[in-house]
Amino acid sequence: MLSELHIENLGVIEKLDLTIGEGLVALTGETGAGKTMLVEAIDLLVGGRADASVVRTGCEEARVEGRFVTEESEVILCRVVPVTGRSRAYVNGRLATVAQLAEYGAGLVDLHGQHAHQSLLGTSAQRLALDHFCGVDLEPLRNSRARLTEIEALLATLGGDERARAREIDLLRFQVKEITDANLQSPTEDEELSRSEDLLADAVAHREALYAAASALQDDDGASDGVGKSVAAISHRETFALLVERLKNVQAEIDDVAREMRDVAESIEEDPAKLDEVRQRRHLLVDLRRKYGESLSEVIAYGSDSGLRLNELEGFEARAATLDTDRSAAIQQLRSAEKVVGEARRASAPKLAKAVQQHLRTLAMAHAIVDVSVGDDPGDDVAFLLAANPGSPPLPLTKVASGGELARTMLALRLVLTEGPATLVFDEVDAGIGGEAAVAVAGALAQLGQRHQVLVVTHLAQVAAAAQRQIKVSKTVKSKQTFAEAYELGEQERVGEIARMLSGGMAEESALNYASELLKASNERSNGQGRSRR
Repeated sequence: MLSELHIENLGVIEKLDLTIGEGLVALTGETGAGKTMLVEAIDLLVGGRADASVVRTGCEEARVEGRFVTEESEVILCRVVPVTGRSRAYVNGRLATVAQLAEYGAGLVDLHGQHAHQSLLGTSAQRLALDHFCGVDLEPLRNSRARLTEIEALLATLGGDERARAREIDLLRFQVKEITDANLQSPTEDEELSRSEDLLADAVAHREALYAAASALQDDDGASDGVGKSVAAISHRETFALLVERLKNVQAEIDDVAREMRDVAESIEEDPAKLDEVRQRRHLLVDLRRKYGESLSEVIAYGSDSGLRLNELEGFEARAATLDTDRSAAIQQLRSAEKVVGEARRASAPKLAKAVQQHLRTLAMAHAIVDVSVGDDPGDDVAFLLAANPGSPPLPLTKVASGGELARTMLALRLVLTEGPATLVFDEVDAGIGGEAAVAVAGALAQLGQRHQVLVVTHLAQVAAAAQRQIKVSKTVKSKQTFAEAYELGEQERVGEIARMLSGGMAEESALNYASELLKASNERSNGQGRSRR
């Protein structure tokens, strides 16, 4: 529900902070006091159209913030409307698009009156409302649609037409054969071949260099000989035993390295044929990398993936036949699910229309006719139709001209439906009614307030008296400027305000007495309903 509302520089409102409670909350005040501005503020919060004309004269921007609290979470929505430029939206303090704001708001608030954000005006919302009313199980339909989509996606991945598939098979066969024939064993083969080529290309020089290096280590006066002389110089001195041991190890390592260099040198042979073979192999690998990947690892992976794709395409006929069979079964299952849902929707549509129409009989719309239209299976095309006056054809709710008639129709719908946003706002719901109809509207709003937070802009004392809370909106003129304020009324203040609404001006004693009786009767009804619920 909407627990807090903050407004700055919106129309006649300079600054306003409201804490709003649960149940039915009546917004009252003189005509032009600014009640509609409160509704406009909420409309802006849920993504309504922003017009620079709503910014208070002399101010640069208007700002509206609302704190919405549910059982699971809390969210703060904000809308800033500048005099120039586009409006800005925020969700929990973070910049958002107006579309995102509207998405959040759709699940939190529903406005009924002359406002675009009435969820029940949308086809999808009307379909959802009918589904909740009739309790139809949509899971089989959703699963059938998902299964058919999955199968058709698999068919699409098998390949295009026959010619395109044949061309792809030929190409894949060539690529797979080329990579397979290369017999790639190691992703580092090209690096190993590079070292072999370097060795074979300069075999003589490499061999001579190794012999020279070995000789430098082991010939007379070589490194090994020098270390041996060092050992001889200090070996008889016990103090240097550790050094001697290290020198002997060094000499052994030098001799070992020298022998290994001679062995490698002896193994190096001039082999032009081998060199040519290595160069050809390197050229082949370079060509494969140019075609199929930056590295041999990528080439190997490409060959593996291409092989799998080739097997898939070559087995197309069998796979396609299986998928076609699956597709036929999925279509049959979908048609069956659509039929079940369509029949359930069409069977429940007249019941929903009748229930709404019965409520309208008591809401100053005695001649209204409600119809719920359902299209062909599965009946996704759902439309709520209304003929408010005798002789008028039923039209979609979006074409209902009267804001009051539309608001009362929405009130009747909300009484019938159990689902909906936590906060409902009604503007113009009591337009042009009085007497018994006013009492009926008040009772309907109070009933709805047991399940939702209901904010209603009203000029009817009966509606105000039925509310659990009452917020008065008033305006004053200071220094040729108009200022609106709003605050929740206490019990005695409510008596005075309701008396004003009854008398149309200054509250006379008779009006005060009647106002007290109205509030007393409303409280008794409310307490009785509370006990019955318990």
